[in-house]
Amino acid sequence: MRARTRAARRLGGVTAAPPPARPEPGPRVALSTASVYPESTARAFEIATRLGYDAVEVMVTADPVSQDVHALRRLEDYHQIPILAIHAPCLLITQRVWGVEPWIKLAKAQEVAEELGARTVVVHPPFRWQRDYAREFAAGLAKMREQSEVVFAVENMFPWRARGRELAAYAPEGNVVDGDYPYVTLDLSHTATAQVDAMQMYEKLGDRLAHVHLADGSGSGWDEHLVPGRGGQPCAELLERLAADDYRGTVVLEINTRRAVSPQIREADLAEALAFTRLHLLNGSPAAQ
Repeated sequence: MRARTRAARRLGGVTAAPPPARPEPGPRVALSTASVYPESTARAFEIATRLGYDAVEVMVTADPVSQDVHALRRLEDYHQIPILAIHAPCLLITQRVWGVEPWIKLAKAQEVAEELGARTVVVHPPFRWQRDYAREFAAGLAKMREQSEVVFAVENMFPWRARGRELAAYAPEGNVVDGDYPYVTLDLSHTATAQVDAMQMYEKLGDRLAHVHLADGSGSGWDEHLVPGRGGQPCAELLERLAADDYRGTVVLEINTRRAVSPQIREADLAEALAFTRLHLLNGSPAAQ
C-alpha cells in the first residue's frame, strides 16, 4: 500500500507538516519527475510516494528509465502510484531523445502514454526554426488525436530575453490561448516569465484547459519554477478557482530544486509545494464555502 505522510515528517532537520487531504472528487496532484533533477526518474517515484502525491508526470529526458515503458511500469507497480501524464521530449536539451524527428517523438510519447494508461501528453509548441513541423503542428495533433484517447495538451511558453532584447522562440505562438488547440497545459512559471496575466489566461481557456503545471515565478527573464507561494503568480487563486469550477484534470507540481543543498531540503520543498496545493484546493472546494 502506498506510504502516506504522518502527522509530521523530519527531513534532515526540516520538519514538513502533512498536506491536507485531497478534496474528493477534486483534481489529483502529481509530481513531475523533472522536480527532482539532478536526481533520477526512479527517485522521483520514491519521493512522490513518500510525500503523499497522488500521481506522477514523467518528463522524458536523457535518463534511460524515463524513456523505457517497461521500467516505468515497474516503478508504477512497485510504488503503487499511477503515471497520469507523459511530457514529450521537446526541450533544447532533449532534441536527440527518441531521435530528431518531432513527429516520431510525439508518436512515441503517445504510445508510451497508451501503454501506461496515462491520459495526457504534454507538448511544447514548435521552435521557430522547425518550420515544416510548425506549419503542420495543429493539424498533425488533431490527426493523432483521432487515433487515440490520449490528449495532447499544448503548453504555454514565453519569449526568450537577453541583453534587453526579446526573441519569439516558438511558432505558431508561445501564448497558446489564441492557437487552434483543443487542449492546453497552463504553466504558471511560464506566465511569470512571459509577464502575462495567468488568471486572464485561465478565463480565456475555459474548457480547453486540460492540464496544469503549478510553480511560481517572480517575473524575471528566467523560467524559475519556484515553490508555489514564493513568487508573484496567483497560485493560490488559481487553485481555489480550479476547485470551485470543478476542474477534473491534473495539477502537476513542476518545481526547480536543482539548487537544493541536500536531498532532504529538496524533499522539504516538494512537501511544502504539495501542502500549499492541497490547502488551496481544499479552500476552494464547495464543501469549504
